[in-house]
Amino acid sequence: MPMLTDRTTEHRISRDHFERIREAGSELLRFELLDGEVLVTPSPSTPHQRPVMRLALTLGPLLPEGTELLGAPYDVLLDDAAEGDTTLQPDLLVARTADLTYANLPAAPVLVVEVLSPSTWRRDLGAKRDAYARAGVAHYWVLAPDMPSLTAYRLDPSGGYREEAHVIGDEQWATTSPVEITLCPADLIR
Repeated sequence: MPMLTDRTTEHRISRDHFERIREAGSELLRFELLDGEVLVTPSPSTPHQRPVMRLALTLGPLLPEGTELLGAPYDVLLDDAAEGDTTLQPDLLVARTADLTYANLPAAPVLVVEVLSPSTWRRDLGAKRDAYARAGVAHYWVLAPDMPSLTAYRLDPSGGYREEAHVIGDEQWATTSPVEITLCPADLIR
């Protein structure tokens, strides 16, 4: 079996191989595939799930027609990966309804939201963010519950993310894209 932590290309696996690994795995673990590398993380903690649910309850009623809000575990298939197949499960995503299949999203979401955890923050701010940008995800929001803070990135014409906003604690951020909303990080963790 390949060494799943080795970042060299000879140990990358295909999406088909990944599905076989995931089927044999535990339901208590979250399996993702990032550029052919298997990522395994435990179920999220309460401090992680609380802002996910609060943000979902806030975002849901505000979504534009023709879009839907979904949460993990739900597979987003990103074929525009740099080094191999990528199947990620963002904490929250907004997708065009027309892009959804019965089982997954085989297209770039409109928005991806990740809530940082001690075991995932490096990946969420590094390789995952890069994979979402390469796939054309227009908006990427990262919530850090410990601070609390929210950083919003928007895809720029060069194909990389630029920071659109960074708010901490009781500061508020208002946006009209991809949804008209005003957010305060502290409200999402209370």
